Amino acid sequence: MADEESEQLDDAGDGEDGEASKGGGKGKLIIIIAAVVVVLLLGGAAAAYFFGLFDSNSTEQQNLVTKAGEVPENDFVAPAFFYELPEIAVNLNTIGRKAARMKLTVSIEVSDPELIPKLEALLPRIIDNFQVYLRELRVADLKGSAGMYRLREELLTRVNSAIAPSKVKAILFKEMLVQ
Repeated sequence: MADEESEQLDDAGDGEDGEASKGGGKGKLIIIIAAVVVVLLLGGAAAAYFFGLFDSNSTEQQNLVTKAGEVPENDFVAPAFFYELPEIAVNLNTIGRKAARMKLTVSIEVSDPELIPKLEALLPRIIDNFQVYLRELRVADLKGSAGMYRLREELLTRVNSAIAPSKVKAILFKEMLVQ
């Protein structure tokens, strides 16, 4: 008899739970839609921030002009001067009989044009420093962007040591061929 009563209560309880779950589904849907709207609003605000729509200084800086019609001094970009080295061709260090060859054309960036005559005067020393280093490289040393970065930094160090106490700004690769 107790079993019959519990079955009747379970049947009555199922009907109430079914209605409650339908109403809860609408609540969950509203919460999901609200969450999506919030995420979209935050994404739009972040995009507007990164594109500079919230930066009030950018339009003011664009409108600033000196009396002579020039750009203000704080927007000054330092001029760069370049000196192109002659083409360098070296055999790379290899294991075995297969030869590997490298052809390199480099430009040197300097901030002062008075450094260019000094570079020309010390060109044999610079080329010698480059060739000594390049002949010890293996093909594996030049793989990928990390290899190019290491090569650039090492050549920059060697140029700066050759023309010390002066300094060059950068080494720029015009052509690099490894066979």
